[in-house]
Amino acid sequence: MLPEITVTDLANKLKSDEQFVLLDVRELHELSHAKITDSRLEVTPMSRLARQGVEALPESARPQDAEVYVMCHHGNRSADVTRWLAAQGWTNVFNVRGGIDAYAHEIDETVGFY
Repeated sequence: MLPEITVTDLANKLKSDEQFVLLDVRELHELSHAKITDSRLEVTPMSRLARQGVEALPESARPQDAEVYVMCHHGNRSADVTRWLAAQGWTNVFNVRGGIDAYAHEIDETVGFY
């Protein structure tokens, strides 16, 4: 079973002082359409992960016990990355169900739509 959180759960985490990584795996051109602004946000496109493997991950997401929430547009690519990271040994990684589109529709439309 894929470990997931809802966009409501993510919104609550973003309001907290907790340390975690929000890993956005969308392509760079997608960020101009919709983006969450938070200091815990790291962007590593899925295409880069496919080419470079775990070496493409930001330092903050490299410890295999790092708390990582993976997000994309609708939650499909992030689900694949979440599964892949778990298979690589990450123990605290979660897909953000519905992606930034669900976040914009359900939580904060100012992040943008596309």
